[in-house]
Amino acid sequence: MDFRFSEEQTMTADVVRELLTDVCQPADLRRLMGEGAARDEARWAKILEMGLAGALVSEDQGGLGLKAIDFVQIAEACGYAGLPEPLVENAGVALPLLAAFSGNVRAAALLERALAGEVTVTVAHPANPFVADADTAEAVLVVRDGAVHLVETGRAKIVAQPSVDPFRRLFTVEFEPSAETLIADTEEAAAPLAAALDRGALFAAAQMLGIAQRCVGLGVAYAKERQQFGKPIGSYQAVKHHLATAQVKIEFARPVLHAAAAQLEQGDLYSRARISQAKLACADAADVAARTSIQVHGAMGYSWEVDVHFFLKRGIALTNWWGGPAFHRERVAARVFARPLGPEHTFAREAENA
Repeated sequence: MDFRFSEEQTMTADVVRELLTDVCQPADLRRLMGEGAARDEARWAKILEMGLAGALVSEDQGGLGLKAIDFVQIAEACGYAGLPEPLVENAGVALPLLAAFSGNVRAAALLERALAGEVTVTVAHPANPFVADADTAEAVLVVRDGAVHLVETGRAKIVAQPSVDPFRRLFTVEFEPSAETLIADTEEAAAPLAAALDRGALFAAAQMLGIAQRCVGLGVAYAKERQQFGKPIGSYQAVKHHLATAQVKIEFARPVLHAAAAQLEQGDLYSRARISQAKLACADAADVAARTSIQVHGAMGYSWEVDVHFFLKRGIALTNWWGGPAFHRERVAARVFARPLGPEHTFAREAENA
């Protein structure tokens, strides 16, 4: 299987990386945290100018028509930057899900506004304990007993919940289900919801891979700068080995993530196991990288003074977002024990039936 990125895919991701390098540095995050703001409106406007809100919505519906494999490097760049704005949740998960129900008049009208960058949408999915960014979203797609309800946030009771990550604003959403709020029954919603879960898990994994790489980068930069006994601590073999171990974790997780992105569209037992494997591998890489970077920073690594904490906290939050480790281990086990093993099966190109 060839899951190398095309030149066009890489160029698109590079443009996003360059933008986030300019407008989303730790100093920007500290300023935003000090203001207590949910997002930087100027930064969000620049992201919308790139047309990324409709990245995964088909061109027929007004989007860019990209696939998961096209978006995965963008999600990774968001993780690397620690982006507070909900680009991944809105463009990567919510709007493709909303587009699946565009036959509904209310859903179609909201999709048009969201693609224009006027509003954002978020999702209340059973895989997640809370709803992200409900305070800044126009509406929430709420999954209730397998059906999907479109609920305007102004007509729902939204209660803030504590979050380990200061930039992940979490809420519970209470509303009264009705025929008016219902946009898809259980049967109609089943396939789009399964796809939304896969996209959510995949892009959470991609963000964690970006987080892992940023943590190693911060650790390396500090090890080059910090002097001990008259020379940089990075010159000591023990420090090198710790950072190298973290980088190896990243290099082993990266192809797992990219292979999962290449097969997401299959939507079967095989591709779901790939996605879950990627989520587990990237979560492990982010955990090891963050812990290693903190250790390299020494005692001050345990304080907010060190930038690595922005990425540590985001990694912790994403580990249990769109399915925690136990959930994803079960999906991998379902593939392992329900289908034959061996290279002729494990690496088969044809899709397997779920």
